[in-house]
Amino acid sequence: MSAARASAWTALLLVSLLVLGCAQAPPNAAQELPTASDQTSAERRARVRLELAGAYYSRGQFETALDEVKLSLQASSNLPDAYNLRGLIYAAMGEDRLADDNFQRALQMNPRDGSALHNRGWFLCQRDRFAEAQGQFQAALALPQYRDAVRTQLARGVCFGRAGQWLEAEGALMRAYEQDPSNPSAGFNLADVLYRRQEFDRARFYIGRVNDKAENANPQTLWLATRIEHKLGKLTTRRQFGDMLRDRFPQSAEAGLYAEGRFDD
Repeated sequence: MSAARASAWTALLLVSLLVLGCAQAPPNAAQELPTASDQTSAERRARVRLELAGAYYSRGQFETALDEVKLSLQASSNLPDAYNLRGLIYAAMGEDRLADDNFQRALQMNPRDGSALHNRGWFLCQRDRFAEAQGQFQAALALPQYRDAVRTQLARGVCFGRAGQWLEAEGALMRAYEQDPSNPSAGFNLADVLYRRQEFDRARFYIGRVNDKAENANPQTLWLATRIEHKLGKLTTRRQFGDMLRDRFPQSAEAGLYAEGRFDD
């Protein structure tokens, strides 16, 4: 896979973000919605520390994020979200064993934690453990009233694509798109899979929906549109998209490929 195509598949970075407070309740939990009054002062302190850890993680300050997770667990050791986030931090640091240990710890504490299932699935996919990853995604999607189905369908589709299973990738991404047609990641990745399957007219439709909104257009989306037009023999629109790519993102790798006429890289 070329550098440009590899970068295109990184458009799904959002799938590995932690969603705090969205874990499913464990099987033996009371059937009532928890409120702030149910938390002890220690639990509130733990949540504040965990929110700080998430903020540091999102800024790439991993060691500081780990310190905040540690302080969160010192305040309250019974927080699956803390282990889930620590798994993400260790994964970002390249500490794979520690990352998976923490994801599994979160799931031991709450097997119905959809966020941990999703995050462990994406972690496994990035390590080319595709079958295990799909098992985690399916387990998350099977949860009653799971609230992040689009995010997980999107991750499933990208993971199938990483494995070269293009038909399965199309199916998962189409489901994500149908559930949220305004999601630019769903539209882009679906168009990319259709391009790889040489269904250029269909790919053109979906990438067009993404690029129609200026705020969604980026080097990857404009380059994909350019290559689709090239495959369809639409030289005028190929030049229009290519020139837009060159003018708006002149320093991008995709603009360099366009300048060199490397449409098939």
